[in-house]
Amino acid sequence: MNDTIAAIATPPGAGAVGIIRVSGPDARSVGMALFHSGRSGFAGFRPYHLHHGQLRTPEGTFVDEALVAFMPGPRSFTGEDVVELHCHGGMAILRTVMEQCLELGVRPAGPGEFSKRAFLNGRMDLARAEAVMELVNAPSETAIRLAGAKLEGHFSRRVEELRLLLENLRVQLCVAVDFPEDEVDCLAPAALDAALEEAGAAIADLAGNHERVRHWRDGALVVLAGQVNAGKSSLLNAVLGVNRAIVTEIPGTTRDYLEEPVSLDGLPVRLVDTAGLRDAAGTVESLGITRSRELAASADLVLLVIDADLGPGAEDLSLLDQDVPLLVLANKMDLVSESPAWFAEAPWKDKTVLELSAKSGRGLPEMLAVVRETLAGSGFPEGDLLAPNLRQRDALVRAGEELTAMRAELKQNVPYDVLGVRLDMACHMLAEITGETAPEDVLNAVFDGFCIGK
Repeated sequence: MNDTIAAIATPPGAGAVGIIRVSGPDARSVGMALFHSGRSGFAGFRPYHLHHGQLRTPEGTFVDEALVAFMPGPRSFTGEDVVELHCHGGMAILRTVMEQCLELGVRPAGPGEFSKRAFLNGRMDLARAEAVMELVNAPSETAIRLAGAKLEGHFSRRVEELRLLLENLRVQLCVAVDFPEDEVDCLAPAALDAALEEAGAAIADLAGNHERVRHWRDGALVVLAGQVNAGKSSLLNAVLGVNRAIVTEIPGTTRDYLEEPVSLDGLPVRLVDTAGLRDAAGTVESLGITRSRELAASADLVLLVIDADLGPGAEDLSLLDQDVPLLVLANKMDLVSESPAWFAEAPWKDKTVLELSAKSGRGLPEMLAVVRETLAGSGFPEGDLLAPNLRQRDALVRAGEELTAMRAELKQNVPYDVLGVRLDMACHMLAEITGETAPEDVLNAVFDGFCIGK
């Protein structure tokens, strides 16, 4: 980290403001070379304040009117000297400024490199660094709260509490091994087993928060499936309130899936329209139908859309065999005068069949309410704000497995010094969450998933 990096920190495209972020030992000199003010110049600026002036090339050519902020390390995001150049948001302007930075010896930043430097310089632990991207990608207000709790350090502190609990047990094990003549009552086998059970339950509870809040954090995958011309695309358009999907009377109009974000009273949903199920008429449609079945198999909820007048077919029955939650939607109820006879036939009579019309909007609010209740139950589980991501959950699970194995070995009278190895591994897994023991490949995997400029 002896070099200086730079990147465009704002999304690509035209906008009111675009930001170039520079971090490293030469950040200040880069700012001095590019930024000019009629008053005191860059050298006289107060840190942590925005200052107005002009960006010019080292040869004096005007580039843009801009604001600049200088944040000297270690009191900056990365822990290094940081300069932010706030320009107008045109991509041509931003690329020009970046080119000037590179000509001054600055290196283009890689994905997540600013956050990685913040982690390596001790400005934040790994879990908090991950929370930066979780906050950026948050699909809902609830997801913002979840990421915010992590960014504030609440999740890391809970992990640290659990690690210290295990380390305390490890110290007591060492005492019992090194001084066997001393009686350590709390480490009698029964007491040790109880302590391990309590710690394991706490770890399992924290790991379980991943699944409990997954829909709120990541968005639930809801797939519209069914035969061709059942009205899946019309239903997608009705839910969105815009004509997003092409709708025609020609069977097989939808040949690939179409995904759109939807909020159901605060619950983020990824609603997917898929190709209609039938014997495919060509290679492209066949690939689309295969993808439809794959999406249905991985969905959090399948909405099986059936033409109420025509009734279900063999393709619809095939979806009932998949081990995923499923709601049956009888669409086009505007074309029938009463509930169709197939409602009372097996296997549909044992299913909850929701009647609706994507064309008229009949039954649509009721259907959306049922979808939300199916996915979220009574609502967000208040208090479960300490939610691990997948990497963190896996580390918690592995730590819990070590404690479970340790309890089994304890019952087999395995010596305490051998049991201590299990505790060491569990502590190592917990420390990996915050990055204290995370290997380089884990760090690379985490930060490579970040945006450039973060």
